[in-house]
Amino acid sequence: MARQLGALGDANEVLLVPLPLHRWRLWSRGFNQAALVADELARVSGAPRDHHLLLRVKSTASLRGKGRREREKIVAGAFALAEGAKERVAARHIVLIDDVHASGATLRAAAKVLRRSGAARISALTWARVVPEALMTSNIFDFASLDSDMSDQMMTG
Repeated sequence: MARQLGALGDANEVLLVPLPLHRWRLWSRGFNQAALVADELARVSGAPRDHHLLLRVKSTASLRGKGRREREKIVAGAFALAEGAKERVAARHIVLIDDVHASGATLRAAAKVLRRSGAARISALTWARVVPEALMTSNIFDFASLDSDMSDQMMTG
């Protein structure tokens, strides 16, 4: 992930923002795995991070097993910018950090808030990527047929 972060540009010109958990989920888990990943990326790269830029204002049901449209509905309106955070977003390259990229619905919902708040560019780095069953043939992953829904056009809009 650190190499991928380096490919996005100078570490001092990006701001790492872990996807927040809703306070109830954070309380039940005791940690935010995206925040832990962002902390380590910041340590090894020197890139600044901001754990308090985005808020998860809506508790959402688990997205596991849901279709793409249902996931989009569930996370719609789940994120908001923290009070006083608009100045920290304006004209910045924000790199969203999450643990798993499944459909991209959560990342898109967060990116939408950041884009409306004046972010110059929004990228995303995730620890893992869910492989749709349709792309699996035995134990072989067919990379050629993977059509990611996280294209630059969607994230930087």
